[in-house]
Amino acid sequence: MKKKFIPVSKPYISKKDIISINKVIKKGWISSDGPEVKKFEKAFSKKFNRKFSVAVSNGTAALEIAIKALGITKNDEVIIPNFTIISNAISVIKQNAKPVLIDCDIKNWNIKIEDIEKKINKKTKAILITHIYSFANDMDKILGICKKNKILVIEDSAEVIGLKYKNKICGSFGDLSTFSFYANKQITTGEGGMISTNNKKLFEKCKSLRNLCFGKINRFDHDDIGWNYRMTNIQAALGLSQIQNLDYTIKRKIEIGKLYYKELSKNKNIYMAPPSISYSKNIYWVVGILIKNKKVLASKIIKKLKNYGISSRAFFWPMHEQKVFKKMKLFKGKKYPNSSYLGRYGFYIPSFLEIKNSEIRYISSIINKLL
Repeated sequence: MKKKFIPVSKPYISKKDIISINKVIKKGWISSDGPEVKKFEKAFSKKFNRKFSVAVSNGTAALEIAIKALGITKNDEVIIPNFTIISNAISVIKQNAKPVLIDCDIKNWNIKIEDIEKKINKKTKAILITHIYSFANDMDKILGICKKNKILVIEDSAEVIGLKYKNKICGSFGDLSTFSFYANKQITTGEGGMISTNNKKLFEKCKSLRNLCFGKINRFDHDDIGWNYRMTNIQAALGLSQIQNLDYTIKRKIEIGKLYYKELSKNKNIYMAPPSISYSKNIYWVVGILIKNKKVLASKIIKKLKNYGISSRAFFWPMHEQKVFKKMKLFKGKKYPNSSYLGRYGFYIPSFLEIKNSEIRYISSIINKLL
């Protein structure tokens, strides 16, 4: 008998979520003008210890708005991780600024902190810090470097919604912090994102940029080049409901990750990030596996897992090896060995909220068999 296919990710939508969505549809509040958008922004600010939040259409939109709101423009440089989602780089490039790459730490997969100051110069305007997959970045060290060198901080917390660095929640550190509510995130609105800050001027600028920079006196005499990056009231209604379930979501994700770690960490042919490090728990947004044997590519294991009814995904492909950036002649001649290694030998496995423990054990047994 063929095994049921196990997807790598599946959103958890409760009956309560559906009721929340149906209510706003029945009332006719479906566009961005609905009251749930402001309610969601307010609830999010409270949860993430911020004064202001701006709901947007997706996480990439949040990054693009953040970069422009900070006044980053041509000839400015922004430090970003090399091992990350491409949105980090394109948000900088779209403002005609230069993304400056830093390799990742081989153990926690976040930006290699000891390399940051080597890349700072007079053109460095900001650093875009992305918390990758599992752990928070060591923010005390990073903020110390930024304060010393007087550079701005954009904190991309899309992958670690609800995780704490020491005793402070991720997304509460940057001059601007960004979030994503894609279907595989800890809070989902289908698509959607958020920008949070304690700076009222930045808050007002972000609000304007997400909404075509309409004029204050004559609405159709626009103040700047902005975007239509608004969130709908339907999405916000779902977000409001989902945020109330965040604590349970994180608890279950950690349970899933710890069970995988128990089943797989003794396998000497792979590396798995542990349940915690000195300053951060592992939130297990994804359960990542890194193959130690360089003769076995992740792509090969992903194909084999599919034959067993198990979906899996490759890790991020590093920025300096992206086809589009090679065409643009960016990052030419640069080497980032840790990112290159993770891109070829890293993959992640099913960890959605409703996965059964028996399925986790089955997946683990197959991985142990293949590796």
